[in-house]
Amino acid sequence: MNRIQLRFENIQQVVGSEDISVILLTDESRKRAISVVCDEMLSRQLMLRLQSPDNCQTMLPEVLVQMLDGSHEMMIYGVHDGQYQVVLADSSFKRNARIRISDAVMLNVISGIPLFIEETLMQQQAVPFEENAKGVAIPINTMDVKRLNLALQNAIDKENYELASQLRDEINRRNHVE
Repeated sequence: MNRIQLRFENIQQVVGSEDISVILLTDESRKRAISVVCDEMLSRQLMLRLQSPDNCQTMLPEVLVQMLDGSHEMMIYGVHDGQYQVVLADSSFKRNARIRISDAVMLNVISGIPLFIEETLMQQQAVPFEENAKGVAIPINTMDVKRLNLALQNAIDKENYELASQLRDEINRRNHVE
């Protein structure tokens, strides 16, 4: 399996929504990017660590990271029900645990534990990275059903029927799977 190492690029609050932010991850060459939706709580925690890392050294996540023995890595290996699937593993892959993508990003920022994505998944999910872009694309397969429905209504209101059709198809696909 080929894999690509990701790097944290930035986090931005979604315009018009105080409780949602988007994390942007790029490949090491900064040519391709994937976006990850995160909630307000994780966004605040991540911003705290980016703005004042020295003030966080005695916080629980940082202390737990210091207690990890051996080397670890994280791998994004799929998307299911609107969520990236991630595993945290030790170097021997004898011990591993599934974790949320947002927590994987936080762990990467705190500890430098590398975050990888399976190459085929990166090709499916990534968009070209533009450093000064005014917006960021979020793949519809990584949005939860609530956000899909809001986006559908917005697309209908703006008479963007092609996007509305894609959103409707994704909602229907998920409803038939569950």
